[in-house]
Amino acid sequence: MRSVWQFHTSSQLVFGWGAAGQLPGLIQRRGYRRILMVTDRVLAANGIVDRIRIPLVNAGLDVHVFDGGEPEPSVDSAIRTLEDARRYKPDAIVGLGGGSNMDLAKVTAAAYSHEGTPSDYFGWDRVPGPVTPLICVPTTSGTGSEVSHAAVLTDTQNAIKVSTLSNYLRPAIALVDPELTVSCPAKVTADSGIDALTHAIEACTAVDFQQMPLKENETAAYEGRNPLGECLAEKAISLIGRHLETAVREPRNREAREGMSLAATLAGMAFSNCAVAVVHALEYPMGGELHVSHGAGNGLLLPFVMRFNLPERVSTFARIATLLGEDTAGQSDAVAAELAISAVEKLKRAVGIPERIRDIGGQEEQLPRFAAKAFAIKRLMMVNPRQPSEADLLEILRAAY
Repeated sequence: MRSVWQFHTSSQLVFGWGAAGQLPGLIQRRGYRRILMVTDRVLAANGIVDRIRIPLVNAGLDVHVFDGGEPEPSVDSAIRTLEDARRYKPDAIVGLGGGSNMDLAKVTAAAYSHEGTPSDYFGWDRVPGPVTPLICVPTTSGTGSEVSHAAVLTDTQNAIKVSTLSNYLRPAIALVDPELTVSCPAKVTADSGIDALTHAIEACTAVDFQQMPLKENETAAYEGRNPLGECLAEKAISLIGRHLETAVREPRNREAREGMSLAATLAGMAFSNCAVAVVHALEYPMGGELHVSHGAGNGLLLPFVMRFNLPERVSTFARIATLLGEDTAGQSDAVAAELAISAVEKLKRAVGIPERIRDIGGQEEQLPRFAAKAFAIKRLMMVNPRQPSEADLLEILRAAY
């Protein structure tokens, strides 16, 4: 049984309404001069790119914008970003946008610093050393990529999402300004918010760190559930239960936007240390083939995986129900745990997350392939609180179909 756990996050977190105004000074104090900004054309068109770029230029920094980011970015898009970086030769990289842009920035930093291609770094701990300094500025509230060690790309050739995981990919600066999320469309707010909820729930229901099946001194992408990660995840769940629906329906509601920005960052800290598990394992092949957003795919699957994990996490689920605002007074843990699943289902419906795989174009004959691909992702199987077989995964997918 392990007796030691670790915790990692970004070197510096700057959080608050209007925090983006501090970015020029933060960059200058670290001595960076040539800045590659990885973003997308939507943010360029709505003015957010210039809102960040112009103050940097006015501060005397050389800024080059790559706006070729895309939702659920492909390996090819990462190669194009890398080629741009090699031409420009930055000394720092800013990822501006949702998780897709931040993940592109991370993969670019790894391959630019250590040669090779993005695919050379897929998997755990394959980045050989420190990377070009990363500064991540989210414009959505979901992935927590600004504090995490993960970057996800879509391998279109094999129809699956693939991860690069390394503590070297944690940004030097995570700048979280809730004001930048105000223009986020309702669907993106919903999808990213339910993604953050999935991160938090998987983190606080993961296998305990003492039970991680690791040899002495062996490292893994995730530590398992630990007290700090569990604390952060619970706070994130509470914030999401209180603010997600309001943020979707009232995009200019400052309290809701701040609450969701904080929730996403806390959930990112939690999952990138504790774990994500079977929900993510199943979403990677499903999302890769059906081209659903990562958040919507996770949200669709979440209650069905919770149902599978329920026997191993009754008391934790009872706590989650309370955090999501359910009245559990006088209820047994068994009854309250069921309320956690129904609370997630209600929140999904309230914000418009698809409820069934068939709703996003999935076919029943695809399910065995999804299960087989998910079962092969051993780093996510090992951290699930209830160890699944491939047949178990197929049954979860059939229930979700």
